Amino acid sequence: MIERVLVAMDGSDLAERALRYALEAHGDAEITVLHVVGGASPMMGEATGIALSDDEDGGMREAAEPVFERAREIAAEYDATVETMVAAGRPARTIVDRAEEFDTVVLGTHSSSLADRLLVGNVAKTVFQKSPVPVTVVR
Repeated sequence: MIERVLVAMDGSDLAERALRYALEAHGDAEITVLHVVGGASPMMGEATGIALSDDEDGGMREAAEPVFERAREIAAEYDATVETMVAAGRPARTIVDRAEEFDTVVLGTHSSSLADRLLVGNVAKTVFQKSPVPVTVVR
């Protein structure tokens, strides 16, 4: 029985579909939305700014809040609530590392932008291959 579901969200339409799927398929489970803020690098200005700020946790939470707000709106449509979690790092690695705390992972087929897909690679593929728990990829 699935009791804890991790849904990775990046603000894309496909991530929203993944959350909707999780709410429909696992409505009785505890659903946690994870947003990963990319690790600091010269190519990721926002993440670098967060890493250099005095309040890194607050900066990450602030960056994730629009994603979490949308997730709460979607959950409300299903008369449900979601937990939220923000982390910094490479998205695929971070999702895989957190997956062991859950019974299953649900995510969209690809990230929100072409640049993310080219620079980061295929997050869904990596999570699917390396996750210690079952993964559902929604398109």
